Amino acid sequence: MKDNLDLINKVVFECIKRIDDEGNEFWYARELAKVLEYSEFRKFMPVIKKAMTSCQKSAQDINDHFVQVAVMVNIGSNAVRKLNEAGI
Repeated sequence: MKDNLDLINKVVFECIKRIDDEGNEFWYARELAKVLEYSEFRKFMPVIKKAMTSCQKSAQDINDHFVQVAVMVNIGSNAVRKLNEAGI
């Protein structure tokens, strides 16, 4: 049973994984929040903030692990707007 759960988790996270031009893997916070079944993104933000604090307390540079990016999203009627996103 545990092996099946591990496989499902791996597939789910691999499906939303992004790779930048330099070959670095990352995930968009909003996509992670959905996969982790947060009902609202704002409820996931404290988790990100705690992860950033843990990163900092372990003497890691937050900027090496968390970045702010802007993503264009559709808002209907063929209109788009910029949405700030955390890349993790």
